[in-house]
Amino acid sequence: MSKQEQSSESEGRSELPIERGFPIERVNEIAEKEGRAKQWYRPVYTMHKWWARRPGCLFRAITLYSLLDENTDVEDIELYEPGANQTLGSNGLSKEDLIKAIGDVSIDDPEPLWDFYPKDVRIKNKKILDPFMGGGTSLVEASRFGVESRGMDLNPVAWFVTKKELEAGQVNVEELEQAFEKLEKKVADEVLQYYRTPCPNGDHDADVMYNFWIKELDCVACGHTVPLMKDYRVAAGRYEDDGKYYVLCPDCGTITLSDDWHEATHCHECDHEFVPEDGQVTRGGYYNCPECGQKESITDGIAEQGKPGQRLYAVEYYCEECDNQGLPKSSYKGYKQPDPEDKRLVEKAKQEWETRTDLHEYVPKESIPGGHMTSERNPLSDHGFEEWTDMFNERQLLNLAKMMKAIDQIDGEEGDYLLLALSDSIMFYNLLTMYNLTANKIESALHRMKAFPPQHDLIEGNLWGAEFGRGTFRNMWDMVIRGVEYANAPTERYVENGENKETSEFAQPIGRNSEVSQGDMRLINATDEYDAVITDPPYYDNIIYSEVADYFYVWQKILLEDKYPGFDQEKTPRAGSIVTNPYLGKTAEDFEHEMGEALAVINKALKSDGVLAFTYHHSDEESWGELLESLCNNGFEVTATYPINSDLTKFISGEAVAFDIAIIARPTEERIPTSWRRLRIDIMNRLEEIQESLEEHRDLTEGDIGVVEMGACFSEYSKHHGEVRRGGDIMTAKEAVQEIYGIIQDNALGEQDLFLSLRRSTSPSYNDFNKLLRRSEASEEEMREKALFRMDGNDFILGDWNDEKRQAYVRSKVSEASSDLSVLDKAHFLRYRYEEDKSTKEYLERWNSDDLQELCEGLAEATGDETYLKMLGVDFSLSEFESQ
Repeated sequence: MSKQEQSSESEGRSELPIERGFPIERVNEIAEKEGRAKQWYRPVYTMHKWWARRPGCLFRAITLYSLLDENTDVEDIELYEPGANQTLGSNGLSKEDLIKAIGDVSIDDPEPLWDFYPKDVRIKNKKILDPFMGGGTSLVEASRFGVESRGMDLNPVAWFVTKKELEAGQVNVEELEQAFEKLEKKVADEVLQYYRTPCPNGDHDADVMYNFWIKELDCVACGHTVPLMKDYRVAAGRYEDDGKYYVLCPDCGTITLSDDWHEATHCHECDHEFVPEDGQVTRGGYYNCPECGQKESITDGIAEQGKPGQRLYAVEYYCEECDNQGLPKSSYKGYKQPDPEDKRLVEKAKQEWETRTDLHEYVPKESIPGGHMTSERNPLSDHGFEEWTDMFNERQLLNLAKMMKAIDQIDGEEGDYLLLALSDSIMFYNLLTMYNLTANKIESALHRMKAFPPQHDLIEGNLWGAEFGRGTFRNMWDMVIRGVEYANAPTERYVENGENKETSEFAQPIGRNSEVSQGDMRLINATDEYDAVITDPPYYDNIIYSEVADYFYVWQKILLEDKYPGFDQEKTPRAGSIVTNPYLGKTAEDFEHEMGEALAVINKALKSDGVLAFTYHHSDEESWGELLESLCNNGFEVTATYPINSDLTKFISGEAVAFDIAIIARPTEERIPTSWRRLRIDIMNRLEEIQESLEEHRDLTEGDIGVVEMGACFSEYSKHHGEVRRGGDIMTAKEAVQEIYGIIQDNALGEQDLFLSLRRSTSPSYNDFNKLLRRSEASEEEMREKALFRMDGNDFILGDWNDEKRQAYVRSKVSEASSDLSVLDKAHFLRYRYEEDKSTKEYLERWNSDDLQELCEGLAEATGDETYLKMLGVDFSLSEFESQ
């Protein structure tokens, strides 16, 4: 689409660097590394769990490329070298260099501005909004540029987590450490007393890392107690026992070594022979009784007998004393059968929990609410989970309550951060935690699966934490401290010439001029206020985070109910969440409607020259059509799209594939009427420019190029949304996306497209023809044979309807009643008949089709000649036709 044809609003605003180009390669090489090591790249985001966080480097780059424009001058920015905190210039970069870099960004070379990615850039008088802030990544990254940022989320857990991230830059680390020491003195020994075990190597105790429990049911046929074990593996062998497996002897309960857990193994203690692979639980949720062979549904057994029993069957320990003595690793850190002392501690904890009624107010009282994740996806009630406390045993509840009570007695923001660490550790301290046998570590179902899948083998960790172990409070507190230290003095990691680098500390901390609110973003009443909305919105059939977040919410609300608004309900908000929820009857149509409402609010909140930059994840063209239609219907036009850390070759080959995209959109008002035929040609021409440029200048995969091309296609379409005609009908965005997918995947002009593109030029040349031909399905020989062009010396002659040779070819084909008569042949023949004042009725009745009408509309637009409309019986002018 030519610049002249863009809307007046588009013409009046400044073009942003992110609309001209984006350093996909540079961002993705950092994002790949950051995704594997968030705790080192950006530890502020690992202070507490939130799901589906986008890489911080992505939002930093989006912010840098979105808040600067061609009107930015040296007075609008400050520029410092990290560490020295001095104005740049001595190293060859200055404010003037930054201003020049803004204008130098292009699709061929987006990296002039990238040179400033690791610099301390501060942008004045800018304000951003994230109405779906989730874990707050966009706000944290924006705050580092010194801009004023506002965020909102319906979920109080997201609000609390983001609030603490943004406040972390103003928190005193020493005061936090003092609060931790106070807590440690008060409660650490109280917790750790329950996680000691007799060391197998002497008359001293070792630390318990994990207790291994198994659920048990009584056989409905014979009453035999059946352990619900898929197999008898405890963990993979390590150190000196690498390549083997620690397995449980089903006869005497000893932990023994197996060379091959698929084959018969002899217990080293009782010599019982068994095959570790042969457990009692089978596929489909059944158990087989080893005594009588009865097969029974586990959930039916629970329904009949109530909650399954639980038996402690193994302990993973670490002994500091043996470690100091230099014993082999497998001796001081290993697995053992529980001792009577281990079982005594279990009973002691149960008794203390029953008698310490003062602690019961510090655990959740709520029932697990019904929902898609809890009642339909994998009904928790089928496994005996009715209350949130059913996800914990008595020892876990006792120790959590002690920790909660002790934190409650610590005032101020220090208590909030201690609660943050405890809340995060609860993700690993429950009866849904599983053991990764091959990696010898625990995994949280809530972390990995974003759901509540009940386990039959249960792992109880050490809440406070031993020297080793995952997900302990001590570990989580270390992550909080690293996050706060980073927030006070953030650094930036990047890649230069293939080498990983990290800057010195930035002088500006995270979170200044930031504010967050809890509530429905559709209640935002801002008008013409924000320069940018940068966000990661909900996806209509993704995880229902409101339900999953309840797990954290019911614990946090115990201490926050009287402190912050939003923590006074039994569960997090449901109905206001913009997401499909089968349990509540919220459909895809509801999501589309509600997302449309959200986009309308965003458009109103943005300044007229503002930008909406957001990430989106989906797979099928229908969902992209719905998104594009919603954007366009609410006053936006797409100006660019970019891939996020993806190789999208499958997308190009036409396979269904889920992928992530950053979408850039601007407010617009005017839409320009056009035909799909003409728009298709414009799209094809734009695609050729992009592909040639990217292939020549950029190191991108074919799939990444396809996403950039899709953005260009969306951009071209959205300038005409609601005004694109095909065969007399207005195309929908969904129909356009379907066609765009095909264009990107085929990327070939048809004969008619090629002719129309040439016809729009006042004096097409052979070079123009040859350039189009290179990406066309047509052949030069065939077009010459059809008299669609010829050479007269050095002159290129286009064979239109009034060209004698073209007339002769078309008339001969019609007289022969040829079966390969093209739509273009028909249009030229009808035009010839019309101009000769001969009847066209017979042919129109025979040939009338949407394809013919669409082509004639394209010819009328290309030539400005309304005769192509009149010969079809359209009784008004071209300008009137275009306004319909």
